[in-house]
Amino acid sequence: EVVTEDPETAFCTLASREDLNLEESSIHHCLYQFTRNEKLSETNKLLCDVCTQRHCGPKKNLKSEKKYIYTNAKKQMLISFAPPILTLHLKRFQQAGFNLRKVNRHIKFPEVLDLAPFCSVKCKNVVEGSTKVLYSLYGVVEHSGTMRSGHYTAYAKMRNINSHLSELVLRGESTQGESEPVKGQWFHISDTHVQAVPAAKVLSAQAYLLFYERLL
Repeated sequence: EVVTEDPETAFCTLASREDLNLEESSIHHCLYQFTRNEKLSETNKLLCDVCTQRHCGPKKNLKSEKKYIYTNAKKQMLISFAPPILTLHLKRFQQAGFNLRKVNRHIKFPEVLDLAPFCSVKCKNVVEGSTKVLYSLYGVVEHSGTMRSGHYTAYAKMRNINSHLSELVLRGESTQGESEPVKGQWFHISDTHVQAVPAAKVLSAQAYLLFYERLL
């Protein structure tokens, strides 16, 4: 379904993107690139039904006459609904000729992530007037090895119940929560081996999957 939006707010976000730390090897840079404003021009022009009808008239058989009007446009993907649980899947492979090669580069990710710069100004499930949509890290999946073989391990935080998260899941309502990461102890899990680790060890992992729970 095509929805006509106010051009003044169609590409606006809940918080400014200008102050973001866009270090290349960071989750902020990944999210910024995924939600960047793209220009559609030349061979990527958009087929405009309104322009076509204006040019050919509404009573003409457009399919038979093939008089379509294409126009330059802007495209941007923004988050329209802030989920209770945020799962980020990092692309850990790249094309190398006819083969796929694993990407082993470390991507920096924070314990508390603000999703507001990547959310539409009309984002649902956000308190009106809020300029922050905060998430606390509680799980990381890491892969060691190559594209052909390897081993998956995980980091998980044992923590207290997040009452704000419970309200979001059960009622779908957003209340004012905490802005600090949920307190708890991190554990590294590899098959049957479980070991307590500091947060610094978790943040140095080569993350493949990141799991965040909603704070604000």
